[in-house]
Amino acid sequence: MAAQLDRQRDHVRALAARVAEIAASERNAQIQQRWRDVNALRTPDRAPVWCRPVGAWREILPGDAFLCTEPWLRGLETQFRRVLIKHDIGDDSPVSPWFEVAAVFDVDPANTWGVEVVHHESGVEGGSWAYEPPLETDADFDRLRLPSFRYNHAETQCALDRAHDLLGDLLPVRLVCGAPLTATLGTVAADLRGLTPMLMDMAAEPARMHRLMVYLRDAVLGAMAQVKATCLLTPNNIGPMNCSDPIGTPSKTGKIGYEHMWVMANSQEFDPVSPAMWRTFCLEYQRPIIEQFGLSGYGCCENLTHKIEGVLSLSNLRIFVCSAWTDLAAVQAAVGKNYVIMWRQKASDVVFAADAATLRRDLERGARQLQGYHYQVVLRELQTLAGHPRRLHKWTRAAIEAAARYA
Repeated sequence: MAAQLDRQRDHVRALAARVAEIAASERNAQIQQRWRDVNALRTPDRAPVWCRPVGAWREILPGDAFLCTEPWLRGLETQFRRVLIKHDIGDDSPVSPWFEVAAVFDVDPANTWGVEVVHHESGVEGGSWAYEPPLETDADFDRLRLPSFRYNHAETQCALDRAHDLLGDLLPVRLVCGAPLTATLGTVAADLRGLTPMLMDMAAEPARMHRLMVYLRDAVLGAMAQVKATCLLTPNNIGPMNCSDPIGTPSKTGKIGYEHMWVMANSQEFDPVSPAMWRTFCLEYQRPIIEQFGLSGYGCCENLTHKIEGVLSLSNLRIFVCSAWTDLAAVQAAVGKNYVIMWRQKASDVVFAADAATLRRDLERGARQLQGYHYQVVLRELQTLAGHPRRLHKWTRAAIEAAARYA
């Protein structure tokens, strides 16, 4: 048993060493500079290109491909092998030269909200799920509690020590701490109330919907204040999409606040409602959360074509996320060169494209249209590669070539 555990530790260390080499490479430095330039509204050598496999990871890196069986080591193996796979795919994935350990917080209540969020699973591999909302009646709302976050120093130190013992000589271990709850309030609102009832409430029971959104806003703001009071917050300007120059003016004490950090938010659950209803029930509850941060990005897969003005009303907006359903020309006309456009690709069009020529044609058309703008090329929400294991390699190469041609 001990010999098997040693083999697994050695395997993880070997993977970490390869990741450290990538982090120290000139290529990685160029990738980071590319992101920093575009997010600072400077002109990079070309637009950065990034893909996120999400559900497709189970095809790229299936369960039987792992060596490690010990849970913590298995998690590290997954993390490091994904970095190596993305490096092989060749997109602009920035790699940190350190290993991050997240600060541990105890949450009261343990389920965060005071009620249990449950999803009804289909039982089919890769299948869908349905909401089982705990808030069905007005009386159920009385069960909601504002969550409390308390820093657990002992557990955090234990995690730091364990990581340092295994990886410290290869990747310096660094404590990281971010906002405890998401600014994307619609996701939690739908979990608690159910998507259809939530949409119906906006029209038929607006007071009930306002009650839910007031609660979520106050829960997030309270949790943010509790975590900020620990003085543990760390910058989050190192990863894909948000890799950037330092944000805000350094404080005299050197402490990090939300004003030195990015926040990303969206309104996918509010996609079918009018711009006015979206602002009333979503954006204006998100605003006091989002605007505490130094920079923000807004949007995901929703159609924001008729909500552009509202998104641009965010005082700290830097990235406008233009989904495949949002009118790119309308976004360009509104944002000009004052913001970054995250040009999101439609995953199904990429996965089910007839051939590489189709990928190149679509990317060329968009890159030509975006020439002269500050933009990122981002492919997310992939749930399958549909039997095309090299599709991400081909898409990445085509996207990079198009971005370079129209830089």
